[in-house]
Amino acid sequence: MAPESAPVQATAASPSLVALAVAQDRARGVAAVLKHLGHNPVAGQDVLLKPNLNTADPCPGSSHNDTLAALIEALWDMGAASITLGERSYHPTRQVLQQKGLPPLLDRLGVATLVFDDLPEKDWVEVRPAHSHWPQGFRVARPVLESPCLVSTCCLKTHQYGGVFTMSLKLHVGVLPGGRQGFPYMKQLHDSPHQRLMIAELNQPFRPALILLDGLEAFVSGGPMEGQRARAGVFLASAGDRVALDAVGVALLKLLGSTPEIMGRPVFAQEQISRAAQLGLGAARPGDVAISAPDAAGQDLGERLRGVLDQED
Repeated sequence: MAPESAPVQATAASPSLVALAVAQDRARGVAAVLKHLGHNPVAGQDVLLKPNLNTADPCPGSSHNDTLAALIEALWDMGAASITLGERSYHPTRQVLQQKGLPPLLDRLGVATLVFDDLPEKDWVEVRPAHSHWPQGFRVARPVLESPCLVSTCCLKTHQYGGVFTMSLKLHVGVLPGGRQGFPYMKQLHDSPHQRLMIAELNQPFRPALILLDGLEAFVSGGPMEGQRARAGVFLASAGDRVALDAVGVALLKLLGSTPEIMGRPVFAQEQISRAAQLGLGAARPGDVAISAPDAAGQDLGERLRGVLDQED
């Protein structure tokens, strides 16, 4: 087995680093990928953790409890001053949390819960980006906009209802209000032919400090709640570049074999990715992405993913 390599440090002049760890255990995968990323934005910070809890469906339909626990423990070890889990689900959020069995887990780990459903109207902040496909802009949960340290964790999966895939960009639909809050944004999003562009655009007002993707299992078709499963055994992490992380995730779906929408279009031609890159949210082309892994298994997979990206550059 090859010795572990040192974490690769990304600089302003360097490509965006996506750390990769091959693991068949969530606790080990989370620890390995965060260690290799070598990035700690949480020390001394009040962390807002945004998971994938749109529904309570088993992972990758939603964030796995073991992944959340491992990530939370890592954030405490990294010196977080406080951790609050914040979410707005498709079903009532408190119901989803209960169905997932999360309240006792979060209590044990010392994590507060912020249910965006309960926010008053004044705490849904209106945003009107220029040249947006949102007809009248959109609103974002104030805690997300004001968080000193937003950490996001997503899954690896396709999206059969127009998104094509759902990873770190699509995850943040949950920072917008749903229909129960009296706003029309979810209907606007899902009825629009520009859905994938709108997903990118809603990411403009904020930037995660850290992103973790749990790719132990993936949906290679269907999704986001249920789908055809594949065992990927991969964890990805980025220091906030949603475009780079999602690009590597889409490349991984290509290696696994996925839907015609995934297989038939270059990674950076995917509308979520191309629009997000156009908006300056992250990597603009395959050459702007660096993939690094701590061991031989990860390095081999990284080279294969690099090949998928480069053949489309």
